[in-house]
Amino acid sequence: MKDIYYPSHDGITTLHACLWMPEGEIKGVVQIIHGMCEYAERYAPFAEFLNKQGFLVCADDHLGHGKSVKSKDDLGYFSKSRDNNVIIRDIRALQLAVKKQVGDKPYFILGHSMGSFFCRKYISLYGGDFSGAIIMGTGFKNKATLLTALSVVRINALFKGWRNRSGFIKKLAFGSYNKKFSPARTENDWLSVNTENVDKYNQDELCTFSFTNNAYNGLFSIIKDACSNKTIKAVPQSLPVYFVAGADDPVGDYGKGVQKAYDKFLKAGVKDVNITLYENSRHEILNDDCREKVQEDILAFINAHMTKLPEVNKEPSAEGVDTQEAAKDENKENA
Repeated sequence: MKDIYYPSHDGITTLHACLWMPEGEIKGVVQIIHGMCEYAERYAPFAEFLNKQGFLVCADDHLGHGKSVKSKDDLGYFSKSRDNNVIIRDIRALQLAVKKQVGDKPYFILGHSMGSFFCRKYISLYGGDFSGAIIMGTGFKNKATLLTALSVVRINALFKGWRNRSGFIKKLAFGSYNKKFSPARTENDWLSVNTENVDKYNQDELCTFSFTNNAYNGLFSIIKDACSNKTIKAVPQSLPVYFVAGADDPVGDYGKGVQKAYDKFLKAGVKDVNITLYENSRHEILNDDCREKVQEDILAFINAHMTKLPEVNKEPSAEGVDTQEAAKDENKENA
């Protein structure tokens, strides 16, 4: 694995990213968008599996995550501008840098959990760049629920500030996730059937932090955006999309939310949409007991769509990637 660093479009942060290179010729690329309260290096086993199949794998640590933070105080904090397009632009910057290196190879994108919602937004903007998209550990929430959650966050921030870490909001968002697995051994049993994975997560200080109001605002906003009909209808109808999740994953409402997202994509006219729900598996399916089957299924999806080369990259748009200078101007305006 190679560590790489590049400037975030927040105009302040130097982002960390991981690059896993295969031996020999590069067949294609898989870019990973990680989830909430985790980081890119947690995908090393999956990346190494893909390396053996000839794929280059890359993933950045988003703002507020992993090695992209200057101090522990920045864990779970996105950006002062509270604009999710900053993270979208950062994902885009990594994609363009890797694409410049490898040329016109088949390029796939995978988003997990929070990253799945960023991925769904991302492919509505840049879906033509990809040979396929894997949406992992996702779900579906209605607009009214998300607007209520955003109101709670913004009221809390009004009184306690955007860096406040609210136990109430955390309970509101995740308090019911362990209910099905009662009596729970830890507060994160919902992540995985595999207790070793849960324990490793619980012992990792780069996973066990709480989100700030700033990041919860970003989280609920990106979920609202990703679940909107406007975003779903903007996904290219020719883009192959593969939904994968644990059947016992509370993020996906135990399969019902994943199925609803899948149905919405079909209704929007996306022609090649597939779904796999893994029985007796929870949220982190790449770290759960089903991980070997998940890896093989994703590889099969990728290999089945290797013939579709990405389209020529369109120029960055106002909603996608701006120059670093424009991002700095944006932050000044929102200061």
